[in-house]
Amino acid sequence: MIDAVVFDIGNVLIEWQPERHFDRHYGEDRRRDLFGSVDLHAMNDRVDGGENFHAVLKDTEAQYPEFAVEIRDWHDNWIQLASPVIPHSVHLLRALRRKGVPVFSLTNFGIETFDYALTFYSFLSEFDRDYVSGRMGVIKPAPRIYEMLEQDCGVAPERLLFTDDRADNIQAASARGWQTHQFEGPQGWAERLIAEGLLTPQEATP
Repeated sequence: MIDAVVFDIGNVLIEWQPERHFDRHYGEDRRRDLFGSVDLHAMNDRVDGGENFHAVLKDTEAQYPEFAVEIRDWHDNWIQLASPVIPHSVHLLRALRRKGVPVFSLTNFGIETFDYALTFYSFLSEFDRDYVSGRMGVIKPAPRIYEMLEQDCGVAPERLLFTDDRADNIQAASARGWQTHQFEGPQGWAERLIAEGLLTPQEATP
């Protein structure tokens, strides 16, 4: 039996493909140079871990002045990196809430960037509980972040159903006894929710 459903956000509800933005605006060659020289994903992990978004980007820009324009773009046009929405996933979130199923977020997201995303994506305010790594000071797949969610919500691990696009995050949740679904697209996630008896086929269809 499932008592609560837990959604990751990036690549589940909102696409997160920064490389695509830089390919489009700077070309593949420049993007390869940028990502090969600057560990932008590690930079983003610092933000997701609770460091100030603006300070981290400024620090990175100072370390790599040859990529200052692109790093500034990551800061100034961040919302373009976190887009577009995955509409079917948002439908599933709302369908679960209409059925009275508690729905939580568990996301690697910075404090400032999450607050900023809220101004664009109203559905991010619709969770029953938010577990945002920047606020918690720990990122997935560290076991502590899953433990913190369990302690706060009071739901037994085996009664949580969690979806995330990353295998390492799914494995960490499974290790704690959570039920899991690795997200590869909204249709597969819809089918899992139907199989668990949480939604009917009609309810899961946009």
